[in-house]
Amino acid sequence: MSIVRVALDIPLPTLFDYTVDEAVVQGLRVIVPFGRRRLPGVVMDCTDSSLYAADKIKAVIQVMHDSAPISSHLLDLLRFCSDYYHYPIGQTVLPALPTRMRSDKPITIKSVAYYRLNEGSTDLVPKRKILARRLMEMLLIKPCSLAQLKVLSTAAGAQLKWLEAAGFIEQFVPAATQSAVDTSTILPHTFANAHTLTADQQIVVDSVTRSNGFNCFLLHGITGSGKTEVYVHLMDFVLRQGGQVLLLVPEINLTPQLEQYFLSRFPGAMLVSLHSGLSENTRLANWQRAQSGEAQIILGTRLSVFAEIPKIALIIVDEEHDSSFKQQDGLRYSARDVAIFRASKSAVPIVLGSATPSLESYQNALTGRYRMLRLTARAVARLPAINCININQSLMTEGISEKLLREIGLRIERGEQSLLFINRRGYAPVLMCTECGWLSDCRHCAGKMVLHLKDRKLRCHHCGDQFKVPLACPDCGHKELLPLGSGTQRVETVLQARFPGARILRVDRDSTKNKRAWQTMREQIHANEVDILVGTQMLAKGHDFPALTLVGILNPDSALYSSDFRAAEKLFAQLMQVSGRAGRADKAGEVLIQTAFPDHPLFRYLISHDFEGWAASQLAERQMAGFPPFVFQAMLRAEGMSEEEVYSYLNQARQAAIDLHHAVDILGVIPASLARRANHSRAQLLIQAASRRELQHFLHAWQPHLQALASHKLRCSLDIDPSEF
Repeated sequence: MSIVRVALDIPLPTLFDYTVDEAVVQGLRVIVPFGRRRLPGVVMDCTDSSLYAADKIKAVIQVMHDSAPISSHLLDLLRFCSDYYHYPIGQTVLPALPTRMRSDKPITIKSVAYYRLNEGSTDLVPKRKILARRLMEMLLIKPCSLAQLKVLSTAAGAQLKWLEAAGFIEQFVPAATQSAVDTSTILPHTFANAHTLTADQQIVVDSVTRSNGFNCFLLHGITGSGKTEVYVHLMDFVLRQGGQVLLLVPEINLTPQLEQYFLSRFPGAMLVSLHSGLSENTRLANWQRAQSGEAQIILGTRLSVFAEIPKIALIIVDEEHDSSFKQQDGLRYSARDVAIFRASKSAVPIVLGSATPSLESYQNALTGRYRMLRLTARAVARLPAINCININQSLMTEGISEKLLREIGLRIERGEQSLLFINRRGYAPVLMCTECGWLSDCRHCAGKMVLHLKDRKLRCHHCGDQFKVPLACPDCGHKELLPLGSGTQRVETVLQARFPGARILRVDRDSTKNKRAWQTMREQIHANEVDILVGTQMLAKGHDFPALTLVGILNPDSALYSSDFRAAEKLFAQLMQVSGRAGRADKAGEVLIQTAFPDHPLFRYLISHDFEGWAASQLAERQMAGFPPFVFQAMLRAEGMSEEEVYSYLNQARQAAIDLHHAVDILGVIPASLARRANHSRAQLLIQAASRRELQHFLHAWQPHLQALASHKLRCSLDIDPSEF
């Protein structure tokens, strides 16, 4: 009888000892008793002894042999994350796995039907059936499931039924013991090398492919410079060597178009995606394909950094600066930073790509810790011209300047597309009574209720509370309630009134909440069935719309006077990204920014496309003020129903930190930027240190004091390298 140490998904920073009668290896999943419950867990260690008496140690209920054990490499990565981010080991390990692997029930995988060409079929599909012919071309290379074929188009299902009825293809279910693709019949690696690299792109590819072992490359390429083409050639190099590639992207919405693009360039490759938008069965199947080595390209959002990839040979982090890579609850990890650690331990190169690198990464490249690679020119088109419109000196119509409206009209006449970018959904940020000044404050938060005019509701974007728009002011009974500010819905309404014949498409979280809605919209845009796009940051990154020649940016000024020291950095990156959507083909692009501060340094650097100058000025300010990347930070947050208890806990934690006498700066307890959310008071305490080592040394000493002070009435979290304040 041996003893196993098991990680359980509970908020305790320890492993739990259990006895087991059968042979068990590290990484297997087990079902164990915990109090009156049965819990799934992962075996982290196997040993012959325990600190506890034998009669106190319970036995494992069941060892799960329904999937391959988790590798020691992945377990070591998860141990590192638990230690670095000071989060319980069990709540680090279990959530990193697909949902089906966290159940106390055995995994039963439903048979997935695949499609293949009928042997000896020589009939030709009519030329008018373009999608059917593309499906046939894909099936000529290898059998595919419906999910894989739907990457080409959401209409793949209907075309497959037609092809099957016509006898061109047939369905089959592969044997449970074999892959859908018989490895003995896989075609040699094929690369549709449709583009010749520019000189700069070739230098980047050569630098990465000729490196040995771990190297972290910062690929600073302006928008439209062909970073994706560089990724494709790097993937080709890795796939020819028989390795696997992990590509991290910040948004789920970017995955369908990237899947389609990479499959068009590597028609024989096995590509899987991993993100929260997948069904439980699909995510498990894709995770296991990566684990078995069958999947050659793993494409996903931040959680895919924990995918099991035994033959990993390259990691790419696209838009590395994006805040979406930072998890904001639970294990508050940075997928970019974890990816760098993983690449280091796996001795493989990692490429961080961005047109506007984070200042932390940029500083690391300037100091030589990372290797800087640059793409300084667009691969095809020219950079768009950027100009500011002074809203204090312009005629405005419902928040949109007449100059911008005239330019939109010109684009409609020329058959070109325009994008109006406003990072606020809804109709208006707030509703106000013109008589007494009442504002639509949220009943449960410190924020405002946003007016959504189409469904006649006021909705809080923080806690989700909503109610119907009142017919009169709740305070004075006055019936004139005025919407203040603009959201995507209001901009859409203004444009419909100004351009009644225009085809207008609004793209935000409200309009894309239905499954595949965004993919359908994207197909409309590429087919030039849209004249004007109105959208939030969903449209700001990674998209290539050839007919889009004008970008108008509304209301960017609020970030210029934010309390968050990163606000200006985030605004510059966002504006640079959305500006990069204009003029990506053969037609010149133009960007018009509406602002009350046209002479602000941020806009001057933006107009000249001078990221280096902007970064230098920001780094100088950061160094003078003592902010990252020149210091390292940790944030202790607390929230609870009682404001007094929240501040009492944080002040006691602060005193405990002071009493440790470490070389760290302990700032005062302050309210969070949103001091009340969902009826909970929120506050925070910031710790700074001159080195990461010193900060970690302090946090390990401070952690026991925090655990002793913990209260079930409060929700507390420790955020290492916080990105939001």
